[in-house]
Amino acid sequence: MLAMVSEWLWWERLWLPANVSWSDLQDHEGRVYAKPSHLYAVVPCALCLLLVRYLFERYLATPLANVWGIRDRVRLPAEPNHILENYFCSHSRKTSWQERRVQIWFRRRRNQERPGLRKRFCEARCVCVVHLSIYLLSIYLSIYLSKPWLYNLREVWAGFPKQSMLPSQYWYYLLEMGFYLSLLLRLTADVKRKDFKEQVIHHIATLTLLGFSWISNYIRIGTLVMAVHDSADILLEGAKIFNYGKWKGTANAIFVVFTILFMMTRLVILPFWLIHCTWVYPVELFAPFFGYYFFNIMLLVLQMLHLYWAALISRMLYKFIFNKVLCSSIHMCIKRRGICENDVMSLYQRALWRQSTGTGGSQDLIQVA
Repeated sequence: MLAMVSEWLWWERLWLPANVSWSDLQDHEGRVYAKPSHLYAVVPCALCLLLVRYLFERYLATPLANVWGIRDRVRLPAEPNHILENYFCSHSRKTSWQERRVQIWFRRRRNQERPGLRKRFCEARCVCVVHLSIYLLSIYLSIYLSKPWLYNLREVWAGFPKQSMLPSQYWYYLLEMGFYLSLLLRLTADVKRKDFKEQVIHHIATLTLLGFSWISNYIRIGTLVMAVHDSADILLEGAKIFNYGKWKGTANAIFVVFTILFMMTRLVILPFWLIHCTWVYPVELFAPFFGYYFFNIMLLVLQMLHLYWAALISRMLYKFIFNKVLCSSIHMCIKRRGICENDVMSLYQRALWRQSTGTGGSQDLIQVA
């Protein structure tokens, strides 16, 4: 039974084009090819990155948080109540408390589950350093090696699949896959965000895509896809770091640059250059096979996630610009008409709430102006 499953799993038509077999990818004459056994090193690499991350957060990020004066907000604990505690966990019971008291209890109980600012800062700083290190390595290898497929995408498929593996490609893949596997293993312990499910799908799709591209010798296009993804992620984590450190101006500037770079790399370069490269150019050299369709489908899954995140980022950018306009209008109202600042700030907060709920927002400011 196992032999049958193994034979089906490694059937050549799943991974390789027609008229190509595994024997054609055996090492010979100094040429080394990618092998599935190389991926065994990904698990130890991920475990090492988890250890490095723990040491980094404990001995570097935490002291830096102290230097920057980052402190967790003091939160009032919820008073003991077994009925509400069970309801909070299972949503199956009720209580005789007044509605207002129940609301306060649930708010405090919910806040107890939220991670502190220091934890967010340490997590963002560690992820940013790892992303930056891997991306700098990719830039160094790209400039140092200066391979033709970096400038001419048709060279990606020259001689495919009989393309020998470079040591730099091995280390790039190993670090990237180890990093994403470590992120997947840490998801339950890290800060749980609104896009938790999308992150799980993204990490699994990325690992599947990288693993399949390694086995099928899609290494050249795989390194390009990784480089495109890493470039914007660094700025996102950097913006988080400065935001947690109360450097609002720097964080806002980095976020604007991140938004531009994200839209360029994920919504322009990836679909119109790289996915086009994987859809169009290969069929000019060989007949489509299962690996061809599977690789492109996984790229489309990532692209759909990018569209989802692009919508979230655009919404954040809109709120950022809207807040700037409102603040400017408030100062003008105070200066020109002598309106009480407390009244204007109250109106400003109400406008933000109406804007977030989609019921307007700027109309409240117009009433004062």
